[in-house]
Amino acid sequence: MTTTQLYQELKNVNHSREKRLYYANLLIKNPNLIPKTLEILFMVDDKISPRAAWVFEFMCKENLEASLTYLDYFTENMHKVHQDSAVRPVAKVCEYLITAYYAKTANRVQSELLPKHREKIIELCFDYMINDEKIAPKAYSMNCLYLLGKDYEWIHPELLLILERDFQMQSSGFKARARHIIKKINSKKS
Repeated sequence: MTTTQLYQELKNVNHSREKRLYYANLLIKNPNLIPKTLEILFMVDDKISPRAAWVFEFMCKENLEASLTYLDYFTENMHKVHQDSAVRPVAKVCEYLITAYYAKTANRVQSELLPKHREKIIELCFDYMINDEKIAPKAYSMNCLYLLGKDYEWIHPELLLILERDFQMQSSGFKARARHIIKKINSKKS
Protein backbone atom coordinates (compact mmCIF):
# COMPACT_ATOMS: atom_id res chain seq x y z
CA MET A 1 0.00 0.00 0.00
CA THR A 2 1.38 3.40 -0.96
CA THR A 3 1.21 6.47 1.25
CA THR A 4 -1.52 7.85 -1.02
CA GLN A 5 -3.55 4.65 -0.68
CA LEU A 6 -3.07 4.67 3.09
CA TYR A 7 -4.16 8.32 3.17
CA GLN A 8 -7.37 7.32 1.38
CA GLU A 9 -7.89 4.41 3.82
CA LEU A 10 -7.43 6.71 6.83
CA LYS A 11 -10.44 8.70 5.65
CA ASN A 12 -12.48 5.72 6.92
CA VAL A 13 -11.11 6.06 10.47
CA ASN A 14 -13.46 7.63 13.00
CA HIS A 15 -13.56 7.89 16.79
CA SER A 16 -14.93 4.38 17.17
CA ARG A 17 -12.66 1.98 18.97
CA GLU A 18 -13.47 -0.66 16.36
CA LYS A 19 -12.13 1.40 13.43
CA ARG A 20 -9.02 2.58 15.27
CA LEU A 21 -8.24 -0.94 16.41
CA TYR A 22 -8.78 -2.34 12.91
CA TYR A 23 -6.22 0.07 11.43
CA ALA A 24 -3.83 -0.33 14.38
CA ASN A 25 -3.81 -4.08 13.75
CA LEU A 26 -3.26 -3.40 10.05
CA LEU A 27 -0.07 -1.51 11.00
CA ILE A 28 1.07 -4.25 13.35
CA LYS A 29 0.62 -6.87 10.62
CA ASN A 30 2.20 -4.59 7.98
CA PRO A 31 5.06 -2.69 9.68
CA ASN A 32 5.94 -1.06 6.33
CA LEU A 33 2.80 1.08 6.87
CA ILE A 34 4.11 2.58 10.12
CA PRO A 35 6.46 5.16 8.52
CA LYS A 36 3.71 6.03 6.03
CA THR A 37 1.28 6.57 8.92
CA LEU A 38 3.82 8.81 10.64
CA GLU A 39 4.35 10.73 7.42
CA ILE A 40 0.60 11.43 7.29
CA LEU A 41 0.52 12.22 11.01
CA PHE A 42 3.20 14.86 10.48
CA MET A 43 1.24 16.49 7.64
CA VAL A 44 0.13 18.64 10.56
CA ASP A 45 -2.20 21.01 8.71
CA ASP A 46 -4.08 18.20 6.95
CA LYS A 47 -7.46 17.07 8.28
CA ILE A 48 -6.38 13.41 8.02
CA SER A 49 -3.36 13.97 10.30
CA PRO A 50 -5.40 13.38 13.50
CA ARG A 51 -6.74 10.11 12.09
CA ALA A 52 -3.17 8.90 11.53
CA ALA A 53 -2.41 9.97 15.11
CA TRP A 54 -5.37 7.97 16.47
CA VAL A 55 -4.27 4.86 14.59
CA PHE A 56 -0.62 5.27 15.65
CA GLU A 57 -1.67 5.70 19.28
CA PHE A 58 -3.82 2.55 19.15
CA MET A 59 -0.98 0.62 17.53
CA CYS A 60 1.35 1.75 20.33
CA LYS A 61 -1.21 0.70 22.92
CA GLU A 62 -1.42 -2.77 21.36
CA ASN A 63 2.26 -3.17 20.47
CA LEU A 64 4.54 -0.35 21.65
CA GLU A 65 7.65 -2.14 20.41
CA ALA A 66 6.43 -1.73 16.81
CA SER A 67 7.08 2.01 17.17
CA LEU A 68 10.66 1.74 18.43
CA THR A 69 12.27 1.70 14.97
CA TYR A 70 10.73 5.12 14.38
CA LEU A 71 11.64 6.84 17.67
CA ASP A 72 14.02 9.29 16.00
CA TYR A 73 11.43 10.34 13.41
CA PHE A 74 8.60 10.51 15.95
CA THR A 75 10.49 12.53 18.57
CA GLU A 76 12.02 14.87 15.99
CA ASN A 77 8.61 15.79 14.56
CA MET A 78 6.06 15.42 17.37
CA HIS A 79 6.42 19.08 18.42
CA LYS A 80 4.99 20.15 15.03
CA VAL A 81 1.59 18.58 15.74
CA HIS A 82 -0.90 21.29 16.71
CA GLN A 83 -4.45 20.12 15.94
CA ASP A 84 -6.13 19.29 19.27
CA SER A 85 -7.39 15.94 18.04
CA ALA A 86 -3.83 14.95 17.04
CA VAL A 87 -2.05 16.45 20.08
CA ARG A 88 -3.87 14.13 22.52
CA PRO A 89 -2.73 10.86 20.86
CA VAL A 90 0.84 12.18 20.49
CA ALA A 91 0.90 12.99 24.22
CA LYS A 92 -0.56 9.54 24.97
CA VAL A 93 2.18 7.83 22.93
CA CYS A 94 4.75 9.77 24.95
CA GLU A 95 3.08 8.52 28.13
CA TYR A 96 3.17 4.92 26.83
CA LEU A 97 6.89 5.26 26.09
CA ILE A 98 7.80 6.83 29.42
CA THR A 99 5.63 4.43 31.42
CA ALA A 100 7.30 1.47 29.67
CA TYR A 101 10.74 3.02 30.22
CA TYR A 102 10.14 3.17 33.98
CA ALA A 103 8.37 -0.20 34.20
CA LYS A 104 9.72 -2.70 36.72
CA THR A 105 9.59 -5.45 34.08
CA ALA A 106 12.46 -5.34 31.59
CA ASN A 107 11.43 -4.36 28.05
CA ARG A 108 12.95 -3.05 24.80
CA VAL A 109 11.82 0.52 25.43
CA GLN A 110 14.31 0.71 28.32
CA SER A 111 17.23 0.12 25.96
CA GLU A 112 15.93 1.96 22.90
CA LEU A 113 14.43 5.15 24.37
CA LEU A 114 17.68 7.09 24.39
CA PRO A 115 18.46 10.30 26.31
CA LYS A 116 17.90 12.34 23.13
CA HIS A 117 14.38 10.87 22.85
CA ARG A 118 13.61 11.45 26.52
CA GLU A 119 14.84 15.04 26.28
CA LYS A 120 12.52 15.71 23.31
CA ILE A 121 9.64 14.23 25.32
CA ILE A 122 10.53 16.42 28.32
CA GLU A 123 10.54 19.49 26.08
CA LEU A 124 7.20 18.59 24.51
CA CYS A 125 5.58 17.80 27.86
CA PHE A 126 6.65 21.13 29.34
CA ASP A 127 5.32 22.86 26.22
CA TYR A 128 1.98 21.13 26.73
CA MET A 129 1.97 22.15 30.40
CA ILE A 130 2.61 25.84 29.78
CA ASN A 131 0.64 26.27 26.55
CA ASP A 132 -3.11 26.46 26.18
CA GLU A 133 -3.73 22.74 25.65
CA LYS A 134 -6.70 20.64 26.63
CA ILE A 135 -6.66 18.62 29.86
CA ALA A 136 -5.71 15.23 28.34
CA PRO A 137 -2.29 16.27 26.93
CA LYS A 138 -1.56 18.11 30.18
CA ALA A 139 -2.52 15.06 32.25
CA TYR A 140 -0.36 12.72 30.17
CA SER A 141 2.47 15.25 30.36
CA MET A 142 2.22 15.53 34.15
CA ASN A 143 2.60 11.79 34.43
CA CYS A 144 5.55 11.70 32.01
CA LEU A 145 7.32 14.54 33.78
CA TYR A 146 6.73 13.00 37.19
CA LEU A 147 8.36 9.75 36.03
CA LEU A 148 11.20 11.50 34.19
CA GLY A 149 11.89 13.51 37.34
CA LYS A 150 13.33 10.31 38.80
CA ASP A 151 16.36 10.74 36.50
CA TYR A 152 16.33 14.49 35.87
CA GLU A 153 16.37 16.17 39.28
CA TRP A 154 15.42 19.60 37.92
CA ILE A 155 12.06 18.40 36.56
CA HIS A 156 10.08 18.00 39.79
CA PRO A 157 10.72 21.56 41.05
CA GLU A 158 9.77 23.00 37.64
CA LEU A 159 6.69 20.80 37.41
CA LEU A 160 5.59 21.81 40.91
CA LEU A 161 5.92 25.50 39.99
CA ILE A 162 3.70 25.06 36.94
CA LEU A 163 1.12 22.94 38.76
CA GLU A 164 0.85 25.33 41.70
CA ARG A 165 0.82 28.43 39.47
CA ASP A 166 -1.90 27.13 37.16
CA PHE A 167 -3.94 25.21 39.72
CA GLN A 168 -6.71 27.77 40.35
CA MET A 169 -7.22 28.59 36.66
CA GLN A 170 -7.60 25.00 35.45
CA SER A 171 -10.43 22.51 35.15
CA SER A 172 -11.45 20.07 37.87
CA GLY A 173 -9.80 17.26 35.86
CA PHE A 174 -6.50 19.15 35.82
CA LYS A 175 -6.81 19.88 39.55
CA ALA A 176 -7.46 16.23 40.41
CA ARG A 177 -4.42 15.03 38.45
CA ALA A 178 -2.28 17.91 39.73
CA ARG A 179 -3.17 17.13 43.36
CA HIS A 180 -2.16 13.52 42.80
CA ILE A 181 1.19 14.46 41.18
CA ILE A 182 1.95 17.16 43.79
CA LYS A 183 1.30 14.63 46.57
CA LYS A 184 3.62 12.08 44.93
CA ILE A 185 6.42 14.64 44.45
CA ASN A 186 6.08 15.94 48.01
CA SER A 187 6.13 12.40 49.45
CA LYS A 188 9.49 11.82 47.68
CA LYS A 189 10.95 14.90 49.40
CA SER A 190 10.32 13.64 52.93
